[in-house]
Amino acid sequence: MSLFEEISATLQQGRKPKVEQLVQQGLDEGISPKSLLEEGLLPGMEVIGEKFKNNQVFVPEVLVAARAMNAGVAVLKPYIAAEEIGGKGKVVIGTVKGDLHDIGKNLVKLMMEGRGLTVVDLGIDVPAETFVTAAIENDADVICCSALLTTTMNEMKTVVEKSEEFNIRDKVKIIIGGAPVTQSFCDSIGADSYTEDAATAADVALEYCSV
Repeated sequence: MSLFEEISATLQQGRKPKVEQLVQQGLDEGISPKSLLEEGLLPGMEVIGEKFKNNQVFVPEVLVAARAMNAGVAVLKPYIAAEEIGGKGKVVIGTVKGDLHDIGKNLVKLMMEGRGLTVVDLGIDVPAETFVTAAIENDADVICCSALLTTTMNEMKTVVEKSEEFNIRDKVKIIIGGAPVTQSFCDSIGADSYTEDAATAADVALEYCSV
């Protein structure tokens, strides 16, 4: 097993101290930080994302793997440019105004970071205009909106309208998700994508950022 494969496997097991040790070992052996990130840490998180999508692992396993991933990234940080760590694109994420749920949103954030994206987390109860101004300020590629209540879903429509008002609709893709959200709702408000789970949201966001 190569060092990259070992880092990936250890990350999937959520063995944080071992991941830190292996990443440091790679640096000591002269392996580039970028390679350790892109061939060791990110592929490990990608496997977890796929397994999560297929119900082979669940939220607790995702959380421990993400913790191990973040520990590995922390070892690399002094040696690697910030833009390389989240260099695959930038996403603004939040739970829409009136909605205080954040478990799903946090999971999506973890998955997106695990795919090498930079994520700006606006938190919960986020007004539509804040999504749009944050996207402009951070030069984001994607806005990701979450809602768990049918009563707050329509705020997503306002996010789409505000992005048109601020003339960024052609530059920024809008992904929506959450328990009550459907593909037909997504179509009706003019958002770009509806995703039903965190791993798919990360895949779609990465695809948008790669265009």
